[in-house]
Amino acid sequence: MSHLLQDVDERSRLAGTNKFELLLFRLGDEPGGRREVFGINVFKVREAMVMPPLTAMPGAPQHVLGVANIRGQIVPVIDLPSVVGCKPSALNILIVSEYERSVQGFAVEDVEEIVRLDWSRVLSAEANAVGGMVTSIARLDADGDKSRLALVLDVERVLRDVLPSRVADATPPHGAPPLPMPPGSVILAADDSFVARSQIEKVLQALGAPYIMTKTGKEAWDKLQSLAHDARAEGLEVGAKVAAVLSDLEMPEMDGFTLTKTIKSDPRFSRIPVVIHSSLTGQTNEDHALSVGAEGYVAKFAGTELQDALRRAMTRAASGSRS
Repeated sequence: MSHLLQDVDERSRLAGTNKFELLLFRLGDEPGGRREVFGINVFKVREAMVMPPLTAMPGAPQHVLGVANIRGQIVPVIDLPSVVGCKPSALNILIVSEYERSVQGFAVEDVEEIVRLDWSRVLSAEANAVGGMVTSIARLDADGDKSRLALVLDVERVLRDVLPSRVADATPPHGAPPLPMPPGSVILAADDSFVARSQIEKVLQALGAPYIMTKTGKEAWDKLQSLAHDARAEGLEVGAKVAAVLSDLEMPEMDGFTLTKTIKSDPRFSRIPVVIHSSLTGQTNEDHALSVGAEGYVAKFAGTELQDALRRAMTRAASGSRS
């Protein structure tokens, strides 16, 4: 099964192409007898393996089956079908996920394949399926209404609900100085996860920073163009309206790499600082974000690091320097 997750270098080159790869898996029967396909971004997956022996933990949270010893690391194992409300025939496979600086396992019924998709074939579906556990729906082929669909799970929501200690409080320390923003400007933020948006709002509210929140890269891009139109009508530069853009990487329709690249290639917006805020930790992702023009990269959810990255990026933009 390890061959499914090979060629990481090749996958990393997808950054900036608005493409990604989705690991497809099954969780079992849903109410009504349906058997949907679910997906998780390959960049969040360390490995997929036959279910190893588990050790039960007294007092473990609901939906936690126990812990597994994965190459010397003790990893909590979450019963993903029970979280979503499915009934598997068996829990055959463990998906080991590295996410937000923590490692956890997701027990699933079966793993099918990895598919490469364009983000334009992924549509926002927050709160429309499985109790809000799904952020988006991916069309797996290009047959229009007949396309197979996969439900992309909101891993941030799953972790917050099952293992809340693994989702850090994003609020920066009390008394942090305000960000250096032009009067009347906002921070334009984009993230498809409800949990992530809530955490971002905590940080920005604690800093007294006005903001506009969007759910996809395309929605953020459309809003940025609208703000540019308003600025032009008032005889202002767009920087007087938008102090910075804060973007996730994984988003329906347009990902954060593509959003950043699009912003930086447009002379109207090239001086607006962009900070990436992502659960996809690692030097490779950070390097790719910086290569398409981002001024900063912060792992979720670290409130102090996020405010520091925003402050640095906005200060450098004001001085005309990225160094």
